[in-house]
This record gives sequence, C-alpha cells and structure tokens, in this order.
Amino acid sequence: MIRKKDTITLSIPPGTKERLEEIADALKVRWGDRGSISGLLTAIAQGKFQLGQPLNLTSAQVQALQQAQRLLIDTGHIPQAQTLTSLLLDRGNLEAPLRLALQQLATQPNETWRRQVEEHIQNRQPFRVFYRNAQESDLVYTVRCAELPFREKRFYLEIWCEETEDIKNTDFPELIHNRCLRLDRIREIQPIAGEWRNGLDFIEVYLHFCGGLVKAYESKDSDISNEVIGEVRQVVRRVSNPFWLIREILPYGKKCQVVAPQAIRDRVKEEIHAIYQRYLEPDTLPHS
Repeated sequence: MIRKKDTITLSIPPGTKERLEEIADALKVRWGDRGSISGLLTAIAQGKFQLGQPLNLTSAQVQALQQAQRLLIDTGHIPQAQTLTSLLLDRGNLEAPLRLALQQLATQPNETWRRQVEEHIQNRQPFRVFYRNAQESDLVYTVRCAELPFREKRFYLEIWCEETEDIKNTDFPELIHNRCLRLDRIREIQPIAGEWRNGLDFIEVYLHFCGGLVKAYESKDSDISNEVIGEVRQVVRRVSNPFWLIREILPYGKKCQVVAPQAIRDRVKEEIHAIYQRYLEPDTLPHS
C-alpha cells in the first residue's frame, strides 16, 4: 500500500532553495547526493531539529557562565559542567578565542586525574606525577602517599614525595616532603613500583578557641584532641600544610589563637601585621 503524502507549494526568494539544500546537506538530510528540502522540513516538524537564534552573550554574561562552569568542575559536578559547556558551544554565538577556551576547559582531565588518584590511594599504589606549576615550570614528583581533600572551593591533591629540591627555604622542615597540587595542572600520572606510606608528614598544632567558639567549634577529622579547659577550648590538630590552617583560622580573629608551635605562631603574626600595615597606608583610590 502506497502511503499518501501531502504536497505544498512555497514561494521563496532567489537563492533560498540552494541555501536550504546546503543546510539539509550539512545536517545529513539528503536525497541521493544532495540535501533534501522536503526531508529537512519533515525533520523540523518531527522535532528532530530545533530552530532559534544563537545566544548572543555580553561579556558579563560570558564571564558569569565561565565562573559557573569552573565552580561546577571544582565542586565535582563534572556532568553538569559538560552540559553547560555543550550548550554554549552548540548554541552560543562565540568568538574564536572564547570557543577555543571552552573546548579546552571541556576536555580538561581533572575528573580523570581524580579517579586515577583515588584508585591508587585505595590500592596503596605509588605513582609519579608530572606537574606544571603556576610559574610554568615542569616538575616531577615521586608519590608515596596521597590524599584528596576539598579545600574551600575545589579538590586538591596533597602528596608525600621523595623530591625536595624545589623547596629552597622553609620554616617547616618537618613538612618538606609534603606538596599541595591543583588537579588542573597535572600533565600525567604513571604508576611505579615501591612502598606506600601510611600518611603525610604532619606537625601537631595547639589551638585555643574562646568566646562563642568554645561551644560553636566543630571538630575536624584531623583533630587529635578536643577539650574545654577553663574558658577556652583547646584543640590539638595534625597539620600537613600550614597555609590552609592559617586561611581557616584568620577569619576567627581574636577568638582563635595558635599556642604552639612557635613557627606557626610567627607565621600568623606576620600575616596579621601585614594586614595591619596595609590599613596604615593612605587610600589612593577614589571612593564615595
């Protein structure tokens, strides 16, 4: 039985027929070796293709979407970030540099590195990391222990490595084998033979919390002890990277004090003094 087909007559400007055939051919809707206009119209009616103007984005809108994409990646929501990237690449009216940047961001292997590291940690498998730091220097680390903590807004790779030559001076020689790496700066990971360590190096830091933090303080997995003594809460914590500890406690202001060791007390005092000095400088920027 031959299925009856409806026919329509179109009045179109010169050149439109050829353009429609080109669109059909690009979408692989063909009759023989040419694009099929009737096939294209049928596919549109069946919802196989969507019509619409490209997204004409302002620079502010582009920056907001890029920030949203980075936040999704940093917080581990990789599929959602890929969906947003695909939307921008498929429907966005993007300039060539921005399109290239989005394509590169979409293919960044952050999640791949994270899965590999998690597997190596679970299997207690040493590995070698090829890494490019913020100064564009290429480094290689032989990793005997690793962790994947979530710090502020993204996952980091914290490692114990054999190499120490890249650290010229340190106030914390006990931690000279520890490194904190960004996943998006990793170039390659290779498993190697050898022994796996039970943990990163650390120092014990004594913290005193007072005021409202005596009751409000929430214990961390790295806390060795946590007790109220008089009017303060004393916490002893394992610290593998003083940088992150200082960033955590500075917002507490006078309600948190580093009691020991002296090296971290000095580092906190230097940071507070630098902030104080900055506010002593005259404000040269216009303000209302």
